[in-house]
Amino acid sequence: METVVQKLPLPLVGVIGVADPNEKEKQLAYEVGRLIGAMGLSMICGGLGGVMEESSRGCHQAGGTVLGLLPGPDKTQANPYVTYALPTNLGHSRNTLIAHSADILIAVGIGYGTLSEIAIALKLGKEVLSFQSWEVKGVSKCEKLGEIETALSQFLKEKRQGAKV
Repeated sequence: METVVQKLPLPLVGVIGVADPNEKEKQLAYEVGRLIGAMGLSMICGGLGGVMEESSRGCHQAGGTVLGLLPGPDKTQANPYVTYALPTNLGHSRNTLIAHSADILIAVGIGYGTLSEIAIALKLGKEVLSFQSWEVKGVSKCEKLGEIETALSQFLKEKRQGAKV
């Protein structure tokens, strides 16, 4: 008889950000994704271009898993670094799914779609980190990648100790 050990679901880190980032935002997004993958975590994003693609690329290259929730009906529209593409055909409404699915979110860049995801996540009581993004009450502003790493490590420590996620 096989013994089954029940494990908690692995945490998902949401990366949210602009579809048309500048070069600095692209680099920041890539570094965030690479950090997520290097920490052995998985990420969830909108699955398309811009911050989504750059963070996906970083996570993928570091050996991480990327879940892309696509706004349209066609999974082939996902960026090439998405491990699992889920077409939702929900348009911007998929932002709600991303906020609900992620255990913690990292915002890169300033766009209204990003702001909507931040607002939903905060309403749900999720932790949101801002990396060159919106400064909104309840969001933790991070100036350096090391601050994000510290916040993710603290989040994982609390999750392992049974803190509410």
